[in-house]
Amino acid sequence: MNNKISFQFISEPTDVNFGGKVHGGVVMKWIDQTAYTCARSWAETYCVTVYVGGIRFYKPISIGEVIKIEATVVYTRKTSIHIAVDVFSRDFSNEGFEKKTHCIIVFVSVDENGKPIAVKKWIPNSKAEKSMEEYAIKLNQLRKQISEEMMPFIKL
Repeated sequence: MNNKISFQFISEPTDVNFGGKVHGGVVMKWIDQTAYTCARSWAETYCVTVYVGGIRFYKPISIGEVIKIEATVVYTRKTSIHIAVDVFSRDFSNEGFEKKTHCIIVFVSVDENGKPIAVKKWIPNSKAEKSMEEYAIKLNQLRKQISEEMMPFIKL
């Protein structure tokens, strides 16, 4: 089973923000679409986004650049799939891509009634994969701490 998906396309004039660069919300949409494809491919079921964390915009993306988004399964729990996403871009005069954004996005696999269902376990093989799994586990622990801190201020 493949644990990685990569999309490539060109940023369009409709993606522009007021500063003339690609809007952060557009980048977040690309991240969600690519990560969803990765999660759905892994789970082989419908998946819902439950968390996007640590999104980091390193540099702006210009309109007309080639965009490459890589989404990789880095950790699974009983019903969730944690995916690392990196967004790269380059203009047509350069061969190499430059990393512009990174985040971890978590999906839950659900049945036709929206109830969480089990996903197959992802097992890291390489040192790099094990490192990414450890990273995802640490972020999961931090999410729990943040959630506890926010609880008094959340009105559901």
